[in-house]
Amino acid sequence: QVEVVESGGGLVQAGESLKLTCAASGSVNSINTMAWYRQAPGNERELVASVTKVGSTNYADSVKGRFTISRDTLRNTIYLQMNNLKPEDTAVYYCAVDSLGSHEFDYWGQGTQVTVSS
Repeated sequence: QVEVVESGGGLVQAGESLKLTCAASGSVNSINTMAWYRQAPGNERELVASVTKVGSTNYADSVKGRFTISRDTLRNTIYLQMNNLKPEDTAVYYCAVDSLGSHEFDYWGQGTQVTVSS
């Protein structure tokens, strides 16, 4: 079992920044990729950014150049630095964990709300 806990969401104005944190605990020895997803009302959940155990990253086109994902492998923690936030970034942000190295996300956090006002 893996517990996934996110933190750092909030309400900001357009152009401001936020940093999200996701910490995984429990059976973490085989964790490979960790990622951030988001879901806005009426929309499907979408991948925002991901990072593998060796540090390879991937970003959605909509956040490239504004968001940065990073990872502390020893602490099984990832971060999402979000700069120049836009109202369309408003969503619930979820952390996802591939706990077995199977290329599937099998554990998810409860989500943290990010709201960007114009």
